[in-house]
Amino acid sequence: MEPIRRHDKRNLESIPVGSLGLIPLKGCENIGKEIDYYLTQWRAERESEHKNSLAFAGYQRPTYVVDCDLPRFGTGEGKGVMKSSVRGMDLYLLVDVVNYSETYKMFGQMNHMSPDDHYQNLKRVIAAIGGKARRITVIMPYLYEGRQHKRSMRESLDCAIALQELVKMGVDNIITFDAHDPRVMNAIPLSGFDTIQPAYQFVKGLLRHVDGLNLDAKHMMVISPDEGGMKRAVYIANVLGLDMGMFYKRRDYTTVVDGHNPIIAHEFLGSSVEGKDMIIVDDMISSGESMLEVADGLKKRGANRVFCFSTFGLFTNGLSAFDEAYKKGLIDRVLTTNLIYQTPELLERPWYISCSMSKYIAYIIDTLNHDSSISDLLDPSARIQSIVSRYQANGLHIPAEQ
Repeated sequence: MEPIRRHDKRNLESIPVGSLGLIPLKGCENIGKEIDYYLTQWRAERESEHKNSLAFAGYQRPTYVVDCDLPRFGTGEGKGVMKSSVRGMDLYLLVDVVNYSETYKMFGQMNHMSPDDHYQNLKRVIAAIGGKARRITVIMPYLYEGRQHKRSMRESLDCAIALQELVKMGVDNIITFDAHDPRVMNAIPLSGFDTIQPAYQFVKGLLRHVDGLNLDAKHMMVISPDEGGMKRAVYIANVLGLDMGMFYKRRDYTTVVDGHNPIIAHEFLGSSVEGKDMIIVDDMISSGESMLEVADGLKKRGANRVFCFSTFGLFTNGLSAFDEAYKKGLIDRVLTTNLIYQTPELLERPWYISCSMSKYIAYIIDTLNHDSSISDLLDPSARIQSIVSRYQANGLHIPAEQ
């Protein structure tokens, strides 16, 4: 967790929408504590001529976390219980739908929570709030069923249905990170939906942990592992002033394995990568197979160091493949965020860099509670260029306090 600095606080003078409340659901307790830490410190130090007025009642509190309980019955059924009144509050519900480490007993057997379980818990808490809150914002970093966002045959549209269901239950805004396809917001065109890119945190994490980077087109290149991730790669390449390339996945459409068509080969489109450091950008590492095949393809083409940026490090098949790739020199560092559950084993890996999003989420909550614009938070290009300039001036690591 980064230290609090004097210039951290945003200048927010408008009246809050309501008394702030943060509800980290089961599995989000750690990141919830970090977000609460920043909020309490900033608001304790913030000077406002209105802070003693009725509209600012309860503005400075020792904690903004609102306790809730999600007990389970022996059958696996459950319920949501609010432990205190939330009437008139501006609530922010934080949920990690892919935290499989959380368990509950069902008929005496230990059961790991699935995305469906976490989503159901979210609905239980919203139902327990019972329409008493002034406003409800759901912060769901990994968008539930975000990969089932479009229909190409007779199949369900799970993500769109979930978004519509939340809106019907009274959710005013939904905030997610690096949605697999942002166009899913079309399912709820009259409600708030923001998808945020952690590009600044990735660049900062890389510059803090890696020496000797030359951030120019002669020495570095950004790679999209497929055509769907082009927008992410284009943004980082443009902000850093780098060239970019793309792999496209040639698939066998006559065969279906584990629900999808298997990849025959990764074909590369772009200029020479020889001798250059590579940044591979993707929204998630699931099994990691595609990411490692892309890294291998780049190494075979003469690439120097390979850095992988991915918002969500799922590692559904474990870490052994990445351990092996690191030993072989295919990858140098893998950067993912703390937006979803990270295993203790992952955090100990020498090739892994964790990028904390806690302060960023705290900024978003603090600003939205005042009904102020978050446009500057959604486009971090100026901050990226500033931290790159500091790195180039120092030549080595960026100190942690920066």
